[in-house]
Amino acid sequence: MTFPIDEDKVKNLVEIITREVLIALQEQEQFKSAAPGDYCHEECADGICIKTCFDGAGHVVDAGASRLTSTLGGIPEDPNVASLIDHTLLKPDATADQIAQLCYEARKYSFASVCVNPTHVELCASLLQGTKVKVCTVIGFPLGATAPEVKAFEAQQAINDGATEIDMVINIGALKADDYTQVAQDIRGVVQVGHAAGALVKVIIETSLLTDEEKVKACLLSKEAGADFVKTSTGFSGGGATVEDIALMRRVVGPEMGVKASGGVRNFEDAQNLVKAGATRLGASAGVKIVKGARGEDDAVETPPTAERAY
Repeated sequence: MTFPIDEDKVKNLVEIITREVLIALQEQEQFKSAAPGDYCHEECADGICIKTCFDGAGHVVDAGASRLTSTLGGIPEDPNVASLIDHTLLKPDATADQIAQLCYEARKYSFASVCVNPTHVELCASLLQGTKVKVCTVIGFPLGATAPEVKAFEAQQAINDGATEIDMVINIGALKADDYTQVAQDIRGVVQVGHAAGALVKVIIETSLLTDEEKVKACLLSKEAGADFVKTSTGFSGGGATVEDIALMRRVVGPEMGVKASGGVRNFEDAQNLVKAGATRLGASAGVKIVKGARGEDDAVETPPTAERAY
């Protein structure tokens, strides 16, 4: 199965990417010459304004949206942090009992979803049936180096098993080689499968392996391919979410798309800073700690249920 790409759209996208990268480079020059706190960038669309302010070194000192909206890109002013968290367990040695504990915690704290490897989707769908907690899984994980047809098949199988959110890893090598057609085809195949079933699709661009220019390209390709979110990281490539990357990704995709910060989100302070920079979803294995930090509670260890007796 192949997923056709309109070559004219790809050419147009290349022009857009070139323009956006040039703008980003011009902004970097402005950062270097600015006094601390002197430079702010603001972008508005559909009544939502996203403002980001930088110091003289180009580091983000303030960011956020001017109002709460119902779109994926609307940044909550006072969010219930639990509702933004994809409660995550992607370790290769995760057991069924550990997955059951993850689902138990997700139900208890009303997390947005659990994010697990495809082999655990069916169990999670069963344990979370009748709740508002979504089942999220990862595709082409963690390297992104499988063929587009394989990723599309993997996404379809996960949806058949009960997944309602799909986090896919892009073909990072193709992006770095400026093969926009292959990257667009890679993303669009999963988007078509996901959207046909009503599932959200998040695109993992693996920021730790990319330059700022490549991050811009990856975000624009994801937006053009119809993805719902862009996401920073797998957590398996030596780096995670940063405030600077979230602010950059938010500026590129605008207010319409979601931005997911993943990797290294360890406490409530991390979560606050990333949401302030533009994140509308957080991928974290420390979800319980983050929520307890928000509530000012002690991070006590709870007795885990087993897969057979979790509910």
